[in-house]
Amino acid sequence: MNRKNLLLLLLCGSMLQASTQTLFTYGPYKADAKDFLRAFNKNNMNVAGNKSLAMKEYLDLYIKSKLKVREAYERRYDTLITIRTEVENLRAQIADGFMTDPEIINRLQKEAFQRSLKNIRVAHIFIAFRNSMGVTDTLVAQKKKEQLMARLQKGEEFGKLAKEFSDDPSVKTNNGEIGYITVFTLPYDFENAIYATAPGKVTVPVRSKIGYHIFKNLEEKKSPGKMKARQILLAFPPDATVQVKQQLARLADSLHKRLLAGDAFATLATSFSNDYISAANGGLMPDISVGQYDALFEKNLWALSKDGAISKPFQTSHGWHILKRESVKPVITDANNKDNLQELQQKIIADSRWKASKDHIYKQVRDKAGVKLLLNNEAGFRAYSDSILDRLPMQEAGRLFTPSTPVFTIGTEVYDLAAWFNYASVYRFRTDGSGAKAHELVKEEWLQHAMFEYYKKHLEEFNEEFRSQMAEFRDGNLFFEIMQQEVWTKAQSDTVALQALYEKNKKQYTWQQSADVVIFFCSDPAVAQLIHDKVKANPAGWKNITDQYSEKVLADSSRYEWSQIPNLNKQVPKAGMMTAPVINQTDNTASFAYIFNAYPQLLQRSYSEAKGIVINDYQAILEKEWEEVLKKKYPVKVEEKVLAEIAK
Repeated sequence: MNRKNLLLLLLCGSMLQASTQTLFTYGPYKADAKDFLRAFNKNNMNVAGNKSLAMKEYLDLYIKSKLKVREAYERRYDTLITIRTEVENLRAQIADGFMTDPEIINRLQKEAFQRSLKNIRVAHIFIAFRNSMGVTDTLVAQKKKEQLMARLQKGEEFGKLAKEFSDDPSVKTNNGEIGYITVFTLPYDFENAIYATAPGKVTVPVRSKIGYHIFKNLEEKKSPGKMKARQILLAFPPDATVQVKQQLARLADSLHKRLLAGDAFATLATSFSNDYISAANGGLMPDISVGQYDALFEKNLWALSKDGAISKPFQTSHGWHILKRESVKPVITDANNKDNLQELQQKIIADSRWKASKDHIYKQVRDKAGVKLLLNNEAGFRAYSDSILDRLPMQEAGRLFTPSTPVFTIGTEVYDLAAWFNYASVYRFRTDGSGAKAHELVKEEWLQHAMFEYYKKHLEEFNEEFRSQMAEFRDGNLFFEIMQQEVWTKAQSDTVALQALYEKNKKQYTWQQSADVVIFFCSDPAVAQLIHDKVKANPAGWKNITDQYSEKVLADSSRYEWSQIPNLNKQVPKAGMMTAPVINQTDNTASFAYIFNAYPQLLQRSYSEAKGIVINDYQAILEKEWEEVLKKKYPVKVEEKVLAEIAK
């Protein structure tokens, strides 16, 4: 974790919260007990032992952070361009995540969770609005759809009708079957229709922008979860001839025989696979759930019944594939699993399913800000609009209006005819190209658009969590800026003071048992093992080896104390020793070390070797001195009774 992120953890309390119970005062300012308690619980989730003592220790850090942030406000750091830009950028990044109703999110989470528990094998018939000549003809498409549905109701076979009716080119080879789907595989309208249909039944037609879609639920099964797998892809070049495809087929058979004979899948994938992203990772693909790849690929993938199983070579339109199953992560069946719910929420927000539900926004804007319609001359408004938008002759009723004539207000903001024309000129036509919308519909959409944008612009007034996050982020940036000015920059640039501190405390700056080491930080265990083997075979060429995998490994050659060497455990380092890769369970990265020289005795660090530690010590000294100055400027008084209450 970098220094900035570490310090931001101390700043979880918003300085903008309405005060309810004062925990402490600092100068003329008050700190709210609930803000402190929220910050404490967020950063001390696993307190062992005396919670009251832990709270008092954290309170000391919290007070110091408040003093520093207050000083930053006093110096007007919040008006700095860099601070304002970062805050505005964050606002733009996270605002959309708050533009929905939590109740709707909860409902969609529950729905997505239930759907994630099963997979549905689906067939599809597509009837396009655009004919073979490229002309849009919705009437012909509608008649075709009606004929199809009538024959389906008579019991005719879906696959046979798919070949006859479907405009999807793949129907020639798959009879309309698109394989298994799960939640988030298809657009939400399609997903709803499929999950509402019993096995063996056909959905009602679903209309999209390009045509009608009819699905059949062929069968359902419990979701197997996600698979971790490796792939070797021998891709077909563009316009590959039959001879080239046959050559790749023979190569696929040869590689398959080598795999069965014991060759490492990762090694062959790295050497031969044309899926260059996974090849650089020993063929390892991102975790796979159903519905991500074409039906034939997934059929072969999920046919691998146990870990370590390797598929026979099979051909798709992309080329020849060989797959290896590494492991399967079972589907999460706990409806209260927080990590799973968070992942589902992120997918919901990124998906189209929640975006159409904005009624709660319109209601909050009407209730809290207020919407007032100002025009009572609809005929004049219509006449003026027709004249400007459609360049029709101005009727007498429209002559009363000008571009600055107000139409409605939201809160204190006025929306005039100029704003109406800006909106209507862009959005008054239907997106399918079928002409202009009705005047009243465009007018209603404009009002809703204005309310939505007002809500987003004033989001802090409508959403407490958003307001808290923005204040938290702003305070964190101010904390970082003032620490940079008062402590970090001073400590790093005052070379005279650093040298003096080193000389004064020279005996403290020693090497414990240490070694000259190269530590390799790898993106995943497979890469770590691959590089480990190569370095073991050629230690002197470690730099060239890592250069070949620069996007997957970072090598750091330096002197380390024994306690810092990964996976050394209780071994005594010796020149030429390598540690085995150790896996970081948090992010699945891996690291190992190669030792050039070992120093079992304690040794004095030179100034250059100790400089980083000396800087840290000097920073601590400067910070402590500065904190004493701040405490005098903003005298702190803790309400002990309140602290005792919240400690319970």
